[in-house]
Amino acid sequence: MQPILTPKEKAAVDAAAPETIEELIDRAGRAVARVALEMLGGSYGRIVRVIVGKGNNGNDGRVAAHILRSRGVNVEVIDAAVSPAVLPAADLVIDAAYGTGFNGTWNAPDVGTSPVLAVDIPSGVDALTGTISGSIIAADRTVTFQALAPGLLFTAGAQHAGTIDVADIGLNVSAATCHLVDGADVEAWWPKRPLDAHKWQGAVRVVAGSDGMTGAAALAAEAAARAGAGLVKLSVPGLMIVCRPEIVQTPLLAEDWSAEVLAEADRFGSLAIGPGLGRGHRTLQSVRACVASAPQPVVVDGDGLFALAHAEGGAASLLARRRHPTVLTPHDGEFRDLTGSLPGPDRISAARELAAHLGSTVLLKGPTTVVANPVGAALVVDHGDERLATAGSGDVLTGIIAAGLARGLEPLRSAAAAAWLHAEAGVLLPRRGMLAGDLVSTLPTVLAGVLSSQ
Repeated sequence: MQPILTPKEKAAVDAAAPETIEELIDRAGRAVARVALEMLGGSYGRIVRVIVGKGNNGNDGRVAAHILRSRGVNVEVIDAAVSPAVLPAADLVIDAAYGTGFNGTWNAPDVGTSPVLAVDIPSGVDALTGTISGSIIAADRTVTFQALAPGLLFTAGAQHAGTIDVADIGLNVSAATCHLVDGADVEAWWPKRPLDAHKWQGAVRVVAGSDGMTGAAALAAEAAARAGAGLVKLSVPGLMIVCRPEIVQTPLLAEDWSAEVLAEADRFGSLAIGPGLGRGHRTLQSVRACVASAPQPVVVDGDGLFALAHAEGGAASLLARRRHPTVLTPHDGEFRDLTGSLPGPDRISAARELAAHLGSTVLLKGPTTVVANPVGAALVVDHGDERLATAGSGDVLTGIIAAGLARGLEPLRSAAAAAWLHAEAGVLLPRRGMLAGDLVSTLPTVLAGVLSSQ
C-alpha cells in the first residue's frame, strides 16, 4: 500500500524528520533530476525550463536545475511570479512553482507541447481535494516524495498529474492512516480456499430485487459466486427469477419477510441486502429488521441504504444495535440520504466521518473510491474508469464484497479489495459496449491473474 498524507500530515512528517530541511530539499531535488533525465532520454544539449516559486517546492526545482546543468543540460530557471504568458519550446518543463501547501490562484504560462514534469503536485491543484483554481499546467509525470497527496488522486488533480512517481527521501510515514490499494495488496488479502474446503465455507445470503429490478438480484448473487463464495442463496421477495442454475433460490413472502431470512441466517458467512428491493413501507421495515439482527457481516446497498436513512431515529440508532460488522456502499446521492448533504470535496474526510457516525465501514463510490472504517483507517482505490459507470455495476460490487466478508476478510479490506477487483474487471473489458454482466463473467479471469501466486 502506498501511504496518503494530507498537507497538514505531510508538514508534520517534515517537521519531525531528524534531517535538516536543506538535506531534505537536496534529496528531493536529486529525485526530480533523476526523473527529468529519464524523460529527456539524455542530457547534453537538451533544453529544460524550470518554473520555481519562493517556497520549498521552488527550492527542489533549483536543486534539480543545478544537477541538470552539471550533466550538460541547457537550463533556464524562471520565477513563477514573473513568468511570461508563453514559454518557448523546450525538451522539458519542470513545474516547481507551488507545492502541497499552496493556497490561492495561479495563472500558469502556456508551455505549448513541451513535456512537463511536476514537482510534488501540479501547481495550482489543491493537495487535499484535487480541485483547481485559475489555470494549471497539465503534467506528463509528477514526482512526489514519500507519500501521495489526496489531490493527486481525485478530480482535476488526478486528471492533470500524469504518471506519478513516489520518491523515497527517507521520511518516516509509518503513522499514515490512509493508503492507496494496488494489485499486490489484493493478492495478499483475498482469502485462499483450503484444500479441504466445502461449499458452506464462505456461503453468502442475498436478499435483493423486485418486480422490474430482478437484474440487480441476479448480478449481486452471480458476482458473489464468481468472487469465491462456496454457495449463494438468493431470495427476491415475492418472485422467482431467471439466473444461473448454480445460484440457489428460495422463495420469500412479498412483504414482512425478515423472520424468514433471519431464521436461517446463521448458516451464512455474510448477508448482502438492498439492491433493487424497492421502497415499499413493509419492504423497508423488513430490511431494517434484517440489518439490525443479522448474526453475520452485512453489506447494504441501494434501497437497503434508503431503508437505513429513513429509519425511525436514523441510521446510527439502528446500526448501533448490530453486533457484527456492517459495510455500507453509498454513491453521492445515497450519502446525502444518510447525512443530509452531499460529500464535500475532501472525500476521504467525508467517508471517515460517516463511518465514525454510523459505526460501520463506508465505501464511498466515485471515480476514485474511498473506504473508511469507524476508527479512521481509510483505503483508496483509483484503479477504475468510466466503464464502471453503467447500470448494475454497483450490484456486482456488492456481491464481491459479500464474498470477501463471507470468507473471513475484515470489512475494510474486503470492501477495498472488492473495489479493486471490480475495477480490474472493467479495465480488461472493451471501452465501448460493456455491461455490468460482463464484469461478472470477467471476475474469474481477474482473480486468476491477481491471485496467480496462490
